[in-house]
Amino acid sequence: MEKERYFQQLSDAVVEMEEEKAAAVAIEVVKQDIDAFEAIEKGLSAGMARAGKLYEEEEYFIPELLLCADAMYAGLAVLKPHLKSTGEAKGKIVIGVVEGDTHDIGKNIVKMMLETAGYQLIDLGRDVPPQKFVTAAKAEQAKVIAAATLMSTTMDKMADIIKLLADEGLRDKFKVIVGGGPVSVAFAKKIGADGYAANATDAVLVTKELI
Repeated sequence: MEKERYFQQLSDAVVEMEEEKAAAVAIEVVKQDIDAFEAIEKGLSAGMARAGKLYEEEEYFIPELLLCADAMYAGLAVLKPHLKSTGEAKGKIVIGVVEGDTHDIGKNIVKMMLETAGYQLIDLGRDVPPQKFVTAAKAEQAKVIAAATLMSTTMDKMADIIKLLADEGLRDKFKVIVGGGPVSVAFAKKIGADGYAANATDAVLVTKELI
């Protein structure tokens, strides 16, 4: 199918670190009136996931990963204006990468997808201490706290967020969603999170269910 071919080309452009190709294919996607959300998810995001896997397998290192991200952002820049927003704001979400982790590519994709789905995002960035998530959620009267990590060594910081909420008597006030490379459904359940998202599309679906 034509559509799938474009998605594959976007994915390949990211993995092959080809910024110009990513942008050129994205322009074609727009011309063909293919859904931008789908192209980001099944093309650019899928490519970034493949690059992440190569990084885990030590075939790619940080410099390659950053070049892959540049290609992804080149495609995003073309596609983002064509995302169909759903209009009214559906509630605030505090999002960030937990303390000790500075990888924010996945978090940025999730943030963009949630914004497109109509949520208001408060982005705390990367290397965020657990207390900052809680403080921001209270200050912003958010409905959801979304925490991400790409490193198994920092996963415990997610549990710390939930513990802090419980300690402050706020556990019922906020839904906590976790995600990222090493995170699993089993881990989310173990720490008492309300939801787990494997990718940006899941993050939107899980958020819809929880709010």
